[in-house]
Amino acid sequence: MKQQSIALGKPRLFIRLGFITTFKDLFSGNLAKEEIQKLLRKFIVPIASILLFLGLWHMGAKALYNIEADFRINKALVERGQEAADAEAACIDSGDITCQPNSLPSPAQVWNSYKSLLRDHSIITADKKAFVVKTAALNEKRIAQGKDPIVYTGRPSFVDQILRSLKTVFAGFFLAFLVAVPLGIFMGLSPTLKSAFNWFIQIFKPVSPVVWYLLVFMIVKTVLIDSSEDSSFTISFVSVGLCSMWATLVNTAVGVSSVDKDYLNVAKVLKLGSFQKIFKVVLPSSLPLIFTGLKITLSVAWMVLIAIELLAQSPGLGLFVWEEFQNGANDSNSKIIVAMFLIGLIGFLLDRLMLMIQNAVSFNKSQAI
Repeated sequence: MKQQSIALGKPRLFIRLGFITTFKDLFSGNLAKEEIQKLLRKFIVPIASILLFLGLWHMGAKALYNIEADFRINKALVERGQEAADAEAACIDSGDITCQPNSLPSPAQVWNSYKSLLRDHSIITADKKAFVVKTAALNEKRIAQGKDPIVYTGRPSFVDQILRSLKTVFAGFFLAFLVAVPLGIFMGLSPTLKSAFNWFIQIFKPVSPVVWYLLVFMIVKTVLIDSSEDSSFTISFVSVGLCSMWATLVNTAVGVSSVDKDYLNVAKVLKLGSFQKIFKVVLPSSLPLIFTGLKITLSVAWMVLIAIELLAQSPGLGLFVWEEFQNGANDSNSKIIVAMFLIGLIGFLLDRLMLMIQNAVSFNKSQAI
């Protein structure tokens, strides 16, 4: 019994002390077979799969590089002769950026582009600070005269564009929450209202983000026709909210309509008012399904954001990817892949954030997906 309790305690010890204790037990032979398998599944296998992925990526990038290099050399040979082909080959071998094949970048090139983007952010941040200091006195005079201050209009850095995208997606998510959750509650409580809105949901739920963007653009450009504010942010977050709210709307309606009738009968016996019934009985019971819808909504919002930012010309990750694609520079492809990895990583972190919030407020942790 004592040995069993010690064995059961080791995973907890592993969680508390981390790698050091676990690897010490591994090399000393104190780990059980099940614990070794668990260690392999949790750490060794993922690390090995990452290394395999990087290796395959490197080999694929090298193969594509060689294909394009050979094509250029052969093209120079056919069109301009042997001397031009030798010159092309020498230029490619020299590493000169002006004649490098522009194919799939290697992991090393992507990493260098990531560091380059961070350096650009530092430079642009320093320029912004210098601009603020330089125009401080002039802006004070302009504000005193009732004029608008002079603002920095230089290009945003990669980090600034990430922050702009996060701001847009959270604004759209909040809009979806404000629309979908109350409407879903009313639909779940009222079969008549559910029947009235069902056609609306079934027709507009599959609509493409591009079409939603065009519809929002028609409305916002008219509403803000006399406004000097940048409408691209408003168009972007409203479009994101309308595209992504459907999962929350449907899940909320299903969760509310499936609340145990005994709970509703108890609410009647206690003579709870409508709002008390909703906040004390209906919402706690349907919270797991509502959060499942919110998680899907946030994921969809982050996915459609890229296309909508591109269309709205809003300075975020979507516009960054499109501009790099049109730029066609030698490091553009690697910068696009940097953005791709960061988009995926941020999407994963947003999903984990929603799961943490769900576990914090849900009374039934087992239903947190």
